[in-house]
Amino acid sequence: MAANVSDDSRFDLLVVGSGPGGYIAAIRAAQLGMNVGCVEADRLGGVCLNIGCIPTKALLTSALLVNDMKTADKHGIRATDMSFDLGPAQERSRGVANQLSRGIAGLFKKNKITHIQGYGRLLGQGQVEVTGDDGARTLAADHIIVATGSRPRNLPFLQIDEERIWSSTGALMQTAAPSSLLIVGAGAIGMEFADIYEAYGTKITIVEALDRVLPLEDHEVSAFMARTYKKRGMDIHTGARLESAVVHDDGVQVSFKDAKGETHEMKVDYVLSAVGRVPNSEDVGLDAAGVKTDERGFIEVDAQMRTNVAGVYAVGDVVGRQLLAHKGMHEGVVCVEHIVGEGHHTVDYANVPNCTYCHPEVASVGLTEEQAKEAGHDIEVGKFPWVGIGRAVASGHAEGFIKVIRDKRYSEILGAHIVGPHATELIAEFVLGRHLESTVEEMERAIHPHPTLSEGVGEGALSALGRAMHI
Repeated sequence: MAANVSDDSRFDLLVVGSGPGGYIAAIRAAQLGMNVGCVEADRLGGVCLNIGCIPTKALLTSALLVNDMKTADKHGIRATDMSFDLGPAQERSRGVANQLSRGIAGLFKKNKITHIQGYGRLLGQGQVEVTGDDGARTLAADHIIVATGSRPRNLPFLQIDEERIWSSTGALMQTAAPSSLLIVGAGAIGMEFADIYEAYGTKITIVEALDRVLPLEDHEVSAFMARTYKKRGMDIHTGARLESAVVHDDGVQVSFKDAKGETHEMKVDYVLSAVGRVPNSEDVGLDAAGVKTDERGFIEVDAQMRTNVAGVYAVGDVVGRQLLAHKGMHEGVVCVEHIVGEGHHTVDYANVPNCTYCHPEVASVGLTEEQAKEAGHDIEVGKFPWVGIGRAVASGHAEGFIKVIRDKRYSEILGAHIVGPHATELIAEFVLGRHLESTVEEMERAIHPHPTLSEGVGEGALSALGRAMHI
């Protein structure tokens, strides 16, 4: 390391970025006895905690309550002059995010991790320059982890300004629901915000370039969600291409071509661009350090999260694959444990669950039915509806199903797909089953308490064996 770096600016490990991958890496390194510094220009917790996963889930919780109140008379709850206001829900979501960000600061203090406020750039030779309000300083470390995350992707004709053209960040900051909203992209982000804003009275139009909503999910799940959203009054156009979006003082004039080639023109109050994310890799000193990226800008790493430069690693969204917080967290742990010589595992990218927190919820792990067939597996597919589970019916949320795909030869759980109540919690049972290489029979033989939603897991497994009990 360079001699001009003072002792208080030297660390065993420097983490650039404090999102899920970064802060978890920092904590695990501190647990293993390393002197750790974490560079963060904004609030601790990164996008996920501050303007992503957490506040969005807070708003979705509010949206579910709003929709439940619309049928509250079934529970003997009768209210007059009931109204729904996005403002308090948005304020609550910010409070939740702020609370958890402070929690990360508390964890850093507990684990004696130094938070360096400022923007970090690699200089090469084990050094990082941090630019903050008080100027620039140079830090040095034996090991550096780049965890700079990602940001919403712009389209050439749809430039995000957070005024009329929102990213997910702009959508999170609104205190009033508009009359109309066009959502470009029907992935998890687009579908979640459609759920939120429709609950508060916004007319939703969804435009998706691919042939179905939630295109990463199983075809049956996508079809079910499209039908559900249409029943709620949302307009969905799949196989459609947005062609223009002209911003005016009082709204946005948009034009898109549907799957049949017909052009639609309409004026909406706002547009939400939910067309994916790109890595934050351009201005973090990768060139100076000699770190390689792929053609899309994602940092190239091996199974131990090492870049091509000794002593430099990367985790989270900036390395690509699934752009999910839980994936980044596991990468952070794997990376640090290999650094200290205690690494005995790598990230199982084939067993990363996908979750969409709209209502009904959607969650999956492993292969879709189509993917299993394309891979040449001899499969049996079971599908069990929630109307066969007493707890689901009793709760008033019995829409959807559990679908299990098994390999006939070894009865391996090739894939599990859940659409319905608490799907994002229940999918963990299948994740664990796949991690432990359980058979479908073992999933069924585990006794699930009655009456619970978890019984659906057992029934889904039974369905894949062709012997479900309650249908």
